[in-house]
Amino acid sequence: MRDLAWLLLSADLLRAQPPVGALANPFDTQQEADATVDWLRALDTDPAELQRDLAATRITRLGRYAERLLGWFLQHGPAARLVAAGVPLRRAGVTLGECDFLVQTQQGARLHWELAVKCYLHAGESRAQSTTQSTTQSTARLADYVGPNLKDRFDLKLAHVLNHQLPLSAREEFASVGHPGPWTPQMFIKGWLFYRAGETPADPAELDPSHGRGWWVTRGEWTDFAAAHAQTWRVLPRLEWLAPRWHESGVSGEAEGVGSVFVDAGTLAAQTSHQHGPTMVAAFVADNAGNLIERSRGFIVPNEWPELAQAYARQ
Repeated sequence: MRDLAWLLLSADLLRAQPPVGALANPFDTQQEADATVDWLRALDTDPAELQRDLAATRITRLGRYAERLLGWFLQHGPAARLVAAGVPLRRAGVTLGECDFLVQTQQGARLHWELAVKCYLHAGESRAQSTTQSTTQSTARLADYVGPNLKDRFDLKLAHVLNHQLPLSAREEFASVGHPGPWTPQMFIKGWLFYRAGETPADPAELDPSHGRGWWVTRGEWTDFAAAHAQTWRVLPRLEWLAPRWHESGVSGEAEGVGSVFVDAGTLAAQTSHQHGPTMVAAFVADNAGNLIERSRGFIVPNEWPELAQAYARQ
């Protein structure tokens, strides 16, 4: 339920990108937003039906998990309604693409939403470079934000959304799939951006300044970094990359089905040392009731990762 609330209520990663890239808004009015908060609270008291829906199929990809959550809201929530999801567009047997969501608002607007949940690490100038160059704060490029496994880049993703995904519902072939338009395309882009600990480059103009933020450090930097932060840590499995985590006092990680436990910094270093790529982790603090609340999140990356990431950003 917290993941669904985060998906609906958290800040977008991007500003609007006119003329094509309008932003999706789950609520047309403040009344719909207020009703959704009430609906989420009621769902939190009895989430069994949502849990059964998610358990009906094995979900391993973060994007698919987010799609199921948003689809649930559009089917059961008090705002826009789902018309169709995952609508494939084909020509001569060749799939041209797939529209994530066709929705209709309570005011009658017909919208085509493209959903993406992304986690990118800023891979701009290193500390060594920044100390030898101008001390003026430089503005990052969207290309400086790269996926942890260096197979995705924010500028390339945005170009694909604007130039390919959003125009799908306006193509002539789309009328043949049974959902004649016009549809207004909008992008629903959520996620987190991670910056090297201690570095704060100026954001590119494309980014929403209130986007979710985290940090990253190399394995060699981990011990000093962790010593200045929390005492309790945990590796975050991929399906926990959405909302900040919260764990009730007396409920272990295993009991919640997350498959890991809370550990100290040294144990976490040992747990992640065998990983070939970056690993997302979170720092936790206890509240007065003993519940563990996420304080911050970030990636521990291999020592060679920054150089590889900078090269990928420049491609």
